[in-house]
Amino acid sequence: MLRSVRETAPAGLVPLAWAFAAAAHTGLLAARAVLIGHVVMATLLFAFAALSWSEMREHPVLRAWLAVIVLGFVVTLVGAYSLVVESGTLAAVTVFGWMALPTLAFLYTGYVLPDEERSWAYMAGAGLSGVAAIGFAAGASPLVTLALAGVGQTLGIVVAVVTY
Repeated sequence: MLRSVRETAPAGLVPLAWAFAAAAHTGLLAARAVLIGHVVMATLLFAFAALSWSEMREHPVLRAWLAVIVLGFVVTLVGAYSLVVESGTLAAVTVFGWMALPTLAFLYTGYVLPDEERSWAYMAGAGLSGVAAIGFAAGASPLVTLALAGVGQTLGIVVAVVTY
């Protein structure tokens, strides 16, 4: 059962994380709630990496995603710290990190996998998330960039969950 949860939970957690980020950005959530969310997310990332480490090291694509999880854990801790010290710069680095890291892994996944394994979906996910990261860094509407990243990353992870 634990394996099934590890294989399917990201399809729900990825869009939930982006919805949470959008709610936080619009002020619907208090800073304390966002901090708690970061701590919960960091805990889930740590647990996922620890429980999946040996399995994910066996396949090149899974290794790339393991790197996203491990680096994402660090990025999420930076996000938590940004809330404690009230640093908008570190908060922005956190959002950008969560847009950029999956973009790179989606590009790699789409490049490595053959066409019959729906590599187009990973490239589309990379494209949307990459545009979001560039737009966010350039000062575009945060809600638009959060939505683009959420849609792109959800597309990629749902395809991965359904396919594998």
